[in-house]
Amino acid sequence: MCGRFALTLPTDAMAALFGALPANDLPIVPNYNICPTNNVHVVWTGENRRLSAMRWGFLPFWYKTPADGPLLINARAETIAEKPAFRDAARARRCLIPATGFYEWSKGDGGVRLPWYIQRTDGAPLAMAGIWQDWGEDRLPTCAIVTTRANDTIAAVHHRMPVVLEVQDWAKWLGEDGHGAATLMRPARDEVLTYHRVGTEVNSNRASGSGLVTRLAD
Repeated sequence: MCGRFALTLPTDAMAALFGALPANDLPIVPNYNICPTNNVHVVWTGENRRLSAMRWGFLPFWYKTPADGPLLINARAETIAEKPAFRDAARARRCLIPATGFYEWSKGDGGVRLPWYIQRTDGAPLAMAGIWQDWGEDRLPTCAIVTTRANDTIAAVHHRMPVVLEVQDWAKWLGEDGHGAATLMRPARDEVLTYHRVGTEVNSNRASGSGLVTRLAD
C-alpha cells in the first residue's frame, strides 16, 4: 500500500517534467508528510495534459458524504478492473501522482512501527500510477494510488508498493498512446528503488520538515 509520501519538486519544474499545464490552486511544496485526504498534485489528460490538485481519497459516486464508506487511498492492481468503485476510472480516468519518495512501516520489537523512506535509486522524481474521479454536485476531484505486490527490494519492508511508472510509459498510462495500460500495473524492477530507515517522528500525521526523510545512523 501507500499511506504517506513526500513531494519536494517545485511546481514549475513539475509542470515541465510532465509537460503539463499547471492549475493556479496547487498544494504548497515542499511537503515531506502528505497524508490521506490532503490535496495532492495530479497529472491527467483532457484536451491536453494538466497538473491539478485532487483530494487523495477516491470517492465513488454512490457515497453521500466523503465519510460514507471506507477511505479509498489505494486501488489494488489485481482487482481494479473488477471493483465497482474503481473499474470505470481504471478504463477512462487514469493519472500520474508525482512524489519524491514514499513511506512504509515495518514492525519492530514490541510491535513498534518503524518507518522507512523509499525513493528512486537514480534520485529522479517518482510517477505513481493513479486513478481519479469527480464526486458530488460540486464535482470534487478525488484520486487513489494504484498498488501492486512488492518487488524483492521493497518486500523486505512491506508486501505492497505503488505502481511506479517509467517516463516511456506515462503516455500509455494516461491513455494518450493507445491501449495496454493494464500491462503497466506491475512491480518496478528491483534496482529502481532504494530505502532507508527514518525517525519515528513521521508516525504522526502532524509532523513536517525535511528531517522526516533524514537517514537514521546505522
